[in-house]
Amino acid sequence: MDDPVPPRVREYAEQVVTYVRTALGITLEYDSDTLPVLDHYLRTVEETAATTQPATLQLVISTSGAYFGEVVRRRLGGRWELGPEDIEWRMVLPTGLNFAPAGFVAAAIAQADLDDLDSELDAPPRMRPYVQQALQRMGEVSLDDYYSLCGRLDTLEHVHEVLVAVAAQMMGNVEDDVPESVTDEPSGSVN
Repeated sequence: MDDPVPPRVREYAEQVVTYVRTALGITLEYDSDTLPVLDHYLRTVEETAATTQPATLQLVISTSGAYFGEVVRRRLGGRWELGPEDIEWRMVLPTGLNFAPAGFVAAAIAQADLDDLDSELDAPPRMRPYVQQALQRMGEVSLDDYYSLCGRLDTLEHVHEVLVAVAAQMMGNVEDDVPESVTDEPSGSVN
């Protein structure tokens, strides 16, 4: 069986495990339990590397993106789509929901969406209205939570579950267990 993790992704993810262990003395375990540690580490990076060492910041974004993508892949399934630049790498979930992990990391560091990096969720065109609807129905969160990787994982899990239910409903495999959020008609598209 082929390894679902491209060698560069594996290498980058392991690098951030080493960085965090060196900086904080804690080993990341590729799970949601240690994701808050990575969020903490990224907040310390923002304070130091963002203004003084742009190359270091880029490396942290790329390696942390690989790690975060791997956490998501291990929890929800999916596959990597690699582009020529590591900041363009995408994680595509089984539902077609996809995102650029490095964009999520850069947004977590900046605590803002960045014009030059993709930090948005995307989905196949016919599923975008359901993604939009699921996102609109989620409660308000603080900026810290919104941009944290923990918050992004929670959002990905929720939207992924909604899309699984929508797909099952479209295939006629669901009777009474369709979440209320997918029984309505879709409204709009993902921006």
